[in-house]
Amino acid sequence: MIGMDFLSFLILLVISIVVSAILHFGFKLYIRTGPDSFISKVVIGWIGAWLGSPVFGHWFEGVAYENVYIIPAILGSIALIIVLGDMVLTFKKVEEETKG
Repeated sequence: MIGMDFLSFLILLVISIVVSAILHFGFKLYIRTGPDSFISKVVIGWIGAWLGSPVFGHWFEGVAYENVYIIPAILGSIALIIVLGDMVLTFKKVEEETKG
């Protein structure tokens, strides 16, 4: 996955944008206020989608392009956004409790 072509990059980017939009606008998972919250989810989601196939495996050969397997990429994007989002919100809450 290190030497991917441009189309593989775009597939991962589209997966990341769709997953980020669903989590941000649909489920109201706000890490920060403003548009930078959505953009940060897209970046983290892309990394999760990129790691999805190596971590979750290679599922459904028919729904794949090169080394990008769609289902594991979606799962990786969702997982990394939720885990990192939860960590950030937890650290914010702990920081607020220690200040107040």
